[in-house]
Amino acid sequence: MHVRRTYPYVMLGLMMGSVYMPGCSGDGEPSESTDFLAAGEPAPASRPATDTAPATQPAEPWFPPSPPASADFVNERHHMVETQIARPRDGRTPVTDKAVLEAMRSAPRHVFVPPERVGQAYFDHPLPIGHEQTISQPYIVALMTELMKITPESKVLEVGTGSGYQAAVLGQLTPHVYTVEIIAPLAEQAAGILREQGYTNVRVRRSDGFWGWPEEAPFDAIMVTFAPEELPEALWEQLKTGGRIVAPIGPARQTQHLMVITKTPEGKRETTHVIPVRFVPMLRD
Repeated sequence: MHVRRTYPYVMLGLMMGSVYMPGCSGDGEPSESTDFLAAGEPAPASRPATDTAPATQPAEPWFPPSPPASADFVNERHHMVETQIARPRDGRTPVTDKAVLEAMRSAPRHVFVPPERVGQAYFDHPLPIGHEQTISQPYIVALMTELMKITPESKVLEVGTGSGYQAAVLGQLTPHVYTVEIIAPLAEQAAGILREQGYTNVRVRRSDGFWGWPEEAPFDAIMVTFAPEELPEALWEQLKTGGRIVAPIGPARQTQHLMVITKTPEGKRETTHVIPVRFVPMLRD
């Protein structure tokens, strides 16, 4: 079933190439992976990944992280949320979920960008982070997060960690965040920053994102931060019934569609087209 939402056409030049996080390799068996515990250290080989994850239901009330760097650039962050996300003036659909807006006010974007880019961290465009990758435009981060419909009980997977900023935003909403990055230096760097900022609820894995994180499946929601031409079947299989995948889908270097793909009780796909976007394509090893 395909549903088209009545969002205005939005494909800002700033959104083009806003994400470049290759996430998969060639056909066959999953490639070797390394787990990080949001502490920048590989998990011991004798300890399975499932031992590092919290229970699906919190045993006691959960409170979002309070990253120390959030004390800096407070005005810039609030201005970003107000003018780019909650009340944009250029025709894009506002993000209205209060929890998402608060997450965007709390996550310190400036620590996830290179030092020479800190002054631009809260501008309305993506920024390069090395390895031919970027940190996404803040609006896209907020929109995709809102589309995930996360609660504190949600178990979520992000495919394409990149800088770690999107994982931090997700980590403000739930204690159950898993994120996969194929580029080892980015995975290690993101895990280290997340650790320093207190995001111990985020688990980072260096691996081929095409395969998701099967040991931790199923997930309530999955976010893909690059554009495959078709949704990888492994990700669909790791989605719970009633869960949703948020991903840009479409041909390489052409207009794609940001989509929400929901798994119905019958196991069928219900697809909602949100807005046209231009993301870089999924790459295969």
